[in-house]
Amino acid sequence: MASSYGTDADKSSLRSNYLRVRRTIPARLRISSDDAIRSTLRSFGVFADAPVVLTYVSLGAEVDTRVLIEDLLEEGRRVAVPLVDRVERSMIFREIFSLGELAPGTMGILEPAPDAPRLTVPEMVRSACLVPGLVFDGSGHRVGYGGGYYDRFLAFYPGNKIGLARVTQLSSNPLPVGEHDVPMDFLVSEGSVWGCHPNL
Repeated sequence: MASSYGTDADKSSLRSNYLRVRRTIPARLRISSDDAIRSTLRSFGVFADAPVVLTYVSLGAEVDTRVLIEDLLEEGRRVAVPLVDRVERSMIFREIFSLGELAPGTMGILEPAPDAPRLTVPEMVRSACLVPGLVFDGSGHRVGYGGGYYDRFLAFYPGNKIGLARVTQLSSNPLPVGEHDVPMDFLVSEGSVWGCHPNL
């Protein structure tokens, strides 16, 4: 794994550094990396067997999920994406049937309509949730964008938590961990899947 900026770096510094690194990656390299990540993910049994896929809708230089969403929907797989409630500081995953249903919401991220079908907890059992992040470590801990939305959702999520990361987003050093941070179960990168065993 690539080196992090050190365990003494706070999350704000890590966010700034990894955002800057991500912006410097040429678009062509991002596309090829994301193609490789998608291929690795599709061949991963936990993901392939999931009855429902919960996923973020990629924005900007994030690991792309839009092609994956389109492919899954074309195959008849069930897909749900988050709808953010900024007042409650929470998010709810709602099922979609095409990307055309989505509209710009919080921070310009594409979101489902408020009346789209809401996933129930039983439907999430054995599901796979694809989680964004700026950097991940070997224990599955992540530094995200600072809102805490995913950690609040994942604290009660009964399925498999999968972080998507290019190799430039993998840290060989432990990341700072907060009281409410929820680690991933697996990390998927270009050509590799890691099972995470957090040191809690």
